[in-house]
Amino acid sequence: MIRTHEPKRILDTEDDVVVVDARRFEEFNTMSIPRGRSLPGGELVYRIHDLAPSPDTLVIVNCAGRTRSIIGTQSLVNAGIPNRVVALRNGTIGWTLEGLELETRRTERVPEPSAEARAKARANAARWAAHVGVPVIGAQDLARFRAEAEERTLYTLDVRDPSEHAAGHPAGFASAPGGQLVQASDEWLGVRGARVVLYDDDGVRARMTASWLVQMGWSAHVLAEDAVLPDNVREPSAERIDLSAPPHAVITPRELEALKGAAIVDLARSPAYRRGHVPGAWFASGPELSRDLRSLPGEGPVVLTSPDGRLATANLADALAITGGRGALLLDGGTDAWTQAGLPLETEARWLSDRIDVYKRPYEGTDNAKANMQGYIDWELQLVAQLANDGVAKFHVRR
Repeated sequence: MIRTHEPKRILDTEDDVVVVDARRFEEFNTMSIPRGRSLPGGELVYRIHDLAPSPDTLVIVNCAGRTRSIIGTQSLVNAGIPNRVVALRNGTIGWTLEGLELETRRTERVPEPSAEARAKARANAARWAAHVGVPVIGAQDLARFRAEAEERTLYTLDVRDPSEHAAGHPAGFASAPGGQLVQASDEWLGVRGARVVLYDDDGVRARMTASWLVQMGWSAHVLAEDAVLPDNVREPSAERIDLSAPPHAVITPRELEALKGAAIVDLARSPAYRRGHVPGAWFASGPELSRDLRSLPGEGPVVLTSPDGRLATANLADALAITGGRGALLLDGGTDAWTQAGLPLETEARWLSDRIDVYKRPYEGTDNAKANMQGYIDWELQLVAQLANDGVAKFHVRR
């Protein structure tokens, strides 16, 4: 790990150095180290070879604090690249606390690798995954896992860039970018002891991601690239969640636009609500909806919405029970359908529920108090000691 002022000197005086930012692109775009380029952690081994073709090039990996830069640096070391690779100590937080200037709104991304670089990355990832003991499974194994999913939870995840997932992916595989999956596994993996199957189309990203999950104690597998999967996949949990709504309770965006006196309630997360919502909509938190709907102003019907309408649909029955004669409706397709209909959003906020649905981390955004940033770093530095007292952790590091 390299301290903040040393990379500042290097960046000011040396040319043969690359800085790669292992966070999500959105975080990089908000603030970044000078000369940095966006290269999320799950993509590092896959894309690094064209960026640093000479073994003499110094590679500096940074994130906001420590975790993703350390994981990213170790991933490159595990993959056997010949370069000197270092993590920037305390990331953008440390840079800020040292009084150095960050850049904002940068858009530089590391591109797709060449065929030669991709082959090199594949060989390195295969070697390391085999060393760690990552199992590679085929279509028949996955079919068996899916058949047994009622007895043992199964997560099937596409670890490629989200744009690649959006362009096409095997049925039943959710988007979980590899670097984020390792750093924040609880956002996707909620059941201890579950099976995890990872997908990519390159033989690199799933293997490197799985190598970390296996060391973290997960039963992680990689789907072979030549596996032929069915287009229709039965989702066990889907049958237990009724997301249908009675036709008379559904209203289209154009019908809502023409409806007078309606009180619109948006169940989006508060950051999404702040970025834009149906004009006049109130923010409400789903867990507090039953309480807060009782104080909703007006006498007209209540119209529930959420980004894609699913969360609103799940809360419609409660809203109908509370609103009584006032009535409750559902915006068909949610706020996404509103914008797709060419209708405008607004940003003026109306808070029906308290804004306690999300926690703003001290490394998010550019307006954080220095005391909060320092507190975050101090907390991270104590994690190893805390882990020693954790009776359920199953980490085992392979060297």
